[in-house]
Amino acid sequence: MGKKFRNYDKKKDIDLIGIGNAIVDIVVNVNEEFLEKNNLKKGSMTLISSEESAKLLKDCEVIKKVSGGSSANTVVSLAQLGNKVQFIGRVKNDYFGNYFSSNIKKSNTIFNTPPIEKGPPSAHSIIFISPDAQRTMCTYLGASVNFEPNDVNFNLIKNSRYLYLEGYLWDNDLAKNAFLESSKIAKTSGTKVILSLSDSFCVDRHRESFLELIEKYVDILFCNESEVLSLLKSNNLENCKSAISSLCKLVIITLGGKGSLIMHKGEIQEIKPVFLGEIIDTTGAGDIYAGGFIHGLINEYPIKKCGDIGSLCASHIITQLGSRSKIDLQDLIEKNLS
Repeated sequence: MGKKFRNYDKKKDIDLIGIGNAIVDIVVNVNEEFLEKNNLKKGSMTLISSEESAKLLKDCEVIKKVSGGSSANTVVSLAQLGNKVQFIGRVKNDYFGNYFSSNIKKSNTIFNTPPIEKGPPSAHSIIFISPDAQRTMCTYLGASVNFEPNDVNFNLIKNSRYLYLEGYLWDNDLAKNAFLESSKIAKTSGTKVILSLSDSFCVDRHRESFLELIEKYVDILFCNESEVLSLLKSNNLENCKSAISSLCKLVIITLGGKGSLIMHKGEIQEIKPVFLGEIIDTTGAGDIYAGGFIHGLINEYPIKKCGDIGSLCASHIITQLGSRSKIDLQDLIEKNLS
């Protein structure tokens, strides 16, 4: 079956703590004309104001709301797979903040970050799903923009096997400081640091500081093809493989419909995509892949099996609307992977 990735410190009570934007996802179906009318580029993520959000929602029928954000999606998938996980994110004591808190707790994710009483409203993201299953996001970051070290109970990190960070928060200097402090504490307490690069445009903005963060603190890196090309300023993935392998002990590159690559200890393993049905919505596919993969690490499965679990979970989530699985993910794994 292969070697296990690590031996765990049995004294640590939490499997993983994720830090990221605390966002309520608002899912709506739209046609191509709606995107054109509102000058929205399909597949993009646009930051908007609360006023713009209200205007866009005025002409839409909301299908569902769910606690979201990249890191939160990964953490919740891990909770659904039976792991003990916690999420840290900034919300305000308002409608969206209270909704986020109550909704994420329903997944058995621990969420104890105290809400703020002053400042911008809680974050929310409108996810427009077009007929071809592509997602176009308009996000109001609100309270998440002001995420800071005071929002983190650093003692918790010492008690977690893994620390999961999302690149989206890197735009804010205070959040950046929180990440760095969290990573330092993780490093000194035997907590493995995982980074998701989140978005190629985010990488464009912070390439040098991301490279420094990865070199100093990151043990496991999740990225897609466009993100790794941006990180290494290349237009050819083949040319990046050696450089990215030397940056980090374990690198996972998702390739959409082409599967994924795992780079570990000088070896590259290809993970084939899984087809489970019609693609309905690609929202959160990369986040759920990371959750499935990390579930494998937590259970000390061989690296190849970790990739197979990630691929299976991602392949399932795109056959339904939204980033929360409607079926038992543990049952999905048992039925499809021996």
